[in-house]
Amino acid sequence: MIRVLIADDHAVVRRGLSQILDEEPDLTAAGEAASAGEVLRRLREDDVDVLVLDIAMPGGGGLEVLRQLQHLRPRLPVLVLSVHAERQYAVRVVEAGGSGYLTKDSVPEELVDAIRCVAEGGNYITPSVANLLAERVCDAEGPPEANLSDREFQVMRSLAKGQTVTGIAENLGLSVKTISTYRTRILDKLHLETTADIIRYALDRDIVD
Repeated sequence: MIRVLIADDHAVVRRGLSQILDEEPDLTAAGEAASAGEVLRRLREDDVDVLVLDIAMPGGGGLEVLRQLQHLRPRLPVLVLSVHAERQYAVRVVEAGGSGYLTKDSVPEELVDAIRCVAEGGNYITPSVANLLAERVCDAEGPPEANLSDREFQVMRSLAKGQTVTGIAENLGLSVKTISTYRTRILDKLHLETTADIIRYALDRDIVD
């Protein structure tokens, strides 16, 4: 039996995923978590075989969870299930140690196949994600946004969605000064001048929905 921990901040999503898993003879929902901190706590206490993880987790986010799992549970397969398009996060997930990436509009059968694949030690990579990884390998430097840290990338997406520096600071639990510093680094790395430039850049490259 493959024991799966479901990590998502929406209760209705967790319940739906649990029902999908419990309909399969070899899968079971072994627990749920609604925040990054709860994910890490559950993984310290519970023995699970696979983590299904959302990117947008309160308290740090899915990418930060992946980074910490490299020390806490380095061999645990992690399948990221996200509302965000593959181009926005899939490569970062793989680089952070994730075993696979699926969007939430995937059919249940694909989710089940992906969980079984990563539980057996494989990587679940869709053809489009494989193409993105191939582009990254062929272009050693990658697109300019590839040079952003995960936190800078998160701040850039928030700015591109029209959030203010103050609002982002409140959402991430950081100071306004820290977010302003991230904004300055983003502008420098992307060779941009204003927040409006960041918005145009993100929209032109499908970095935001």
